[in-house]
Amino acid sequence: MLMVQGTSSSVGKSLLVAGLCRLLREEGLRVAPFKAQNMALNAAVTPEGLEIGRAQAVQAEAAGIEPSVHMNPLLLKPEGDSRCQVVVLGRPLASIPAQEYYRERERFWETICTSLEKLREEYDAVLIEGAGSPAEINLREGDLVNMRVARHADAPVLLVGDIDRGGVFASLLGTLALLDPEERSLVQGLVINKFRGDVSLLGSGLRMLAERAGVPVLGVVPYIRNLRISDEDSANLEPGPGKRGPLDVAVVRLPRISNFDDFDLLAAEQAIGLRYVDDPIRLGRPDLIILPGSKSTVADLQHLRETGMARAIVAQARTGTPVLGICGGYQMLGETILDPAGVESPDPKVDGLGLLPAVTTFSKTKRTVRVTARVAAKAGPFGRGADACLEAYEIHMGTTLHRGEPAFLVRERDEYIPDGCISPDGLVVGSYLHGLFENPPLRSSLISWLAERRGITLPSSADEVAGREAEYDRLAATLRRHLDVAAIMRILEEGPRTRALSPRP
Repeated sequence: MLMVQGTSSSVGKSLLVAGLCRLLREEGLRVAPFKAQNMALNAAVTPEGLEIGRAQAVQAEAAGIEPSVHMNPLLLKPEGDSRCQVVVLGRPLASIPAQEYYRERERFWETICTSLEKLREEYDAVLIEGAGSPAEINLREGDLVNMRVARHADAPVLLVGDIDRGGVFASLLGTLALLDPEERSLVQGLVINKFRGDVSLLGSGLRMLAERAGVPVLGVVPYIRNLRISDEDSANLEPGPGKRGPLDVAVVRLPRISNFDDFDLLAAEQAIGLRYVDDPIRLGRPDLIILPGSKSTVADLQHLRETGMARAIVAQARTGTPVLGICGGYQMLGETILDPAGVESPDPKVDGLGLLPAVTTFSKTKRTVRVTARVAAKAGPFGRGADACLEAYEIHMGTTLHRGEPAFLVRERDEYIPDGCISPDGLVVGSYLHGLFENPPLRSSLISWLAERRGITLPSSADEVAGREAEYDRLAATLRRHLDVAAIMRILEEGPRTRALSPRP
């Protein structure tokens, strides 16, 4: 086993684990990822219809295996007002205040240990990802995801720092200084991530770092541009101009945005300039507005009203701008949201944006399922892909009834069930299906429709958007060039040079 920890959040742990999963697979090992506790709104669905963090599903794909709930036994999905939904082994357990979770979290430790043991029995190697930083001394008591896991598994640790944000030497050495001696003995190597420039300029610094740390620097990984692999952290979705392209797509940057990787492959298309927008001034006049998924639909809908975005979206839709809503975004586009059980709001009835003839009713039951479907729309954004088959997944609480035409038909057993809704003019579409743009025919039909509306001819190109498999290969190849792979393989095989004391209970 091998664990990757970081000096802070967003240092690139998830992508490094994905790259190492692919690298070890290339070395002939059967490898699986593991993260004991993940706090994220980007989720995935396993083949059994269970929910885990999107990062672990990506890492499993890089390893060439199906995702399992045991790769992420505890998932926390933040909600408004310092609350979170606790998902245990793929099923929602409760929605509770953060303080209550911290008081109760010890009861999940046995579940974490059982899941890790199942992976150890099934695979040659397990790559464990930490969360945040192990040096957060205020959170050390009750730790479920960093050094407590490393100690329990007696797993050697690679400590990663992000040089792009500055202060990487201080962050690495400071993290080591705040660890207990037993924990520090588990750290077997340091990795500097996201470097831009000439690595030779770091020479003296790397030598001093290794001397002071007492462990080797195993590599300096460059900042990898245009890597089309899902990012776990929505903090990286900063509003701004984004990538330029002849077609302008504006994704509304919701405070509690979820499953934002829905748009990665659409953004990668040469014809698409995709940007995230959080205020009406920057919205402009795009070719398409997308309302993405949300962990807290009612709270994010209220945010849109407070910022003026709701008014701007409705105005644009009524003057002919196409609007697509996915999951929570679909719910917002309807006439009304009913919440009789108080799942999200004390208000049992909330007005939607009124762009679709649909009414959503929240319930405490969550639907998590992978689906096959086909396009039902005969006109509008997806009309050119009519009857095309696709694969997608659903993660939502609540059902939506509508008076319009369905956007898609989802296959359940031997029949097709309507999904989504289309406005009478065909320009507003809502759907519960995540992963739509991972289906090339659907991307192509949308792009050609948008181009025709703009009256432009897109330049022909022999280049296709690189598939995820090629991106995993590129990530692994980069790690091979810039990490001491031989040393990492030795560490993986031998474990810590100095064994830690007995694991904490």
